[in-house]
Amino acid sequence: MSSSMTRGRSRAVLLAVGALAVLVGVIGRPWSPAPAPPHATAAGSAMPLFETWIPPAGLPAKGTVTRLTGEERIPSSAGFVPRDASLYRPPAALVPDPPPLPLVVFMMGEPGDPDPSFVAAAMDRLAAAHRGLAPIVIVADQLGSEDDNPACVDSAAYGGVETYFTKDIPAWARSHLRVQPSPAAWTIAGFSNGGGCALDWGLADPGLWGGIVSIAGESYQGTEFPDEVLQQVFEGDQSAYDAAKPAARAAQNSGRFDGHVALFAAGDEDAFFMAQVQLSAQITEQAGFRTQVFAIPGEDHVESLPEGLRATFGALFPHLGLAPSGGG
Repeated sequence: MSSSMTRGRSRAVLLAVGALAVLVGVIGRPWSPAPAPPHATAAGSAMPLFETWIPPAGLPAKGTVTRLTGEERIPSSAGFVPRDASLYRPPAALVPDPPPLPLVVFMMGEPGDPDPSFVAAAMDRLAAAHRGLAPIVIVADQLGSEDDNPACVDSAAYGGVETYFTKDIPAWARSHLRVQPSPAAWTIAGFSNGGGCALDWGLADPGLWGGIVSIAGESYQGTEFPDEVLQQVFEGDQSAYDAAKPAARAAQNSGRFDGHVALFAAGDEDAFFMAQVQLSAQITEQAGFRTQVFAIPGEDHVESLPEGLRATFGALFPHLGLAPSGGG
């Protein structure tokens, strides 16, 4: 597929995302005020949280979404210029003296923006079924602008996007949020291009991320236009490109993925990205992850996102201690 055809297809996907968001009633959801002063990060209980959590009276019915802008903006230290991230806090995070919760960092697709609407709707639905429990989610920008594709790596062309996600965002989360510190409680996740980056970074740093979620994500950076990524991001260096791919990163960290989980989903009518998530699942399974793939029946690329979120995060909840095994 040519680059121009890919861009046209992707732009149509972006427009469809917006239309679908209107249909499910999440576009235009008002931002909440900025977060209250942060709690210190605290270690979680040795028992799964679902076993110890007693919802207090007055538990909110839904979580809140906050745009992280101005003084709340997550700083980028290595030249990458992201658009504002957003923060989803579930009902359990909004009560007095909330428990430390798992953390998810989520990315949307390209072209696109870091829209938190889909994630917030999915987490509210899951929290309603689990007494207000859900992860805290940072929805962050891995692109820099609608049409850029930094390909999940630091580069001269786009700046330090990998540093932003693997250093800057984690540091901000530790200092601003009441989150569980264990890698088992931290998940890197995304849709389409964002799912590809989640795969990449989850394999690159097993000491940071214990979980990967990829919904209709790529199996490596630039699968639809590799020549463009090779030239723009890697300055024509094929060996550098190959070394940055998820399979290579999995090999570099062989033996370090015990207890890690990788969850994938794609629409069963989205042949290209279904093949991509199956390839991704092979990489993670061979690396030692507990891996599962969900086929979303009757859905194409964009339409797979809402149900893909429900399926993958429903399966993730027991891993995070938010639900009993089989109860996600």
